Amino acid sequence: MSIFSAKSHAEVMDNAIIERFAEKYVLNNINIPTDGKVVIKVAKIDPRVKFNVCQSGLTANIPENFNGRNLNIKINCADSTPWHTYLAIKIKKSIPVVVAKKAIAKGALLDESNIEIAFIDSYKIRGTYIQDTSLVFGSKAKKKISKAHTITGKNTCMVCKGEYVSIIAKSSTFTIKTSGKALSNGNIGDQINVKNKRSGKIITAQVNAINKVLINL
Repeated sequence: MSIFSAKSHAEVMDNAIIERFAEKYVLNNINIPTDGKVVIKVAKIDPRVKFNVCQSGLTANIPENFNGRNLNIKINCADSTPWHTYLAIKIKKSIPVVVAKKAIAKGALLDESNIEIAFIDSYKIRGTYIQDTSLVFGSKAKKKISKAHTITGKNTCMVCKGEYVSIIAKSSTFTIKTSGKALSNGNIGDQINVKNKRSGKIITAQVNAINKVLINL
């Protein structure tokens, strides 16, 4: 970091201006998650360090090896007496996801009483996640889910093994409805085996709703 002297107080730049410039620049030049939130924390410049007022206007750049969470941003001033400095910045991105409002017991139905939307640090989320509580209302917990834990297809099932489901077989001209027993767990889009209650045959069908599977003929 370079230190510049000034003839008078008026010629010295307020360090807070540099910090605010860095914050705004980062916000305008990073990807923000859809419906998400971003918090930028800029390290304070040592008050003993002074910079000449930049007549040409401040510029900056984000390094190519930026890891998404921490960076050292370079602030430049291209005046006749140029100067530059680096500022450490921490970035926290959070996204709205469905989480357990309280501890949920294995086998419990998910509804407005036990799940909610919360903003979670995107770097703490692993794998797929759900952003609409209505998509999992009526599904069951496959295992105990701790309070504030993310609700995913790994800890819930819309069709649960051993339960009876509606089977809908559709073609372009007709639809047949019957029932069967799920032989495995599944969520929307999953292919699972179901035992037809009437015929006893095992069929493969796609989960398309709570306790419903579909066969396209």
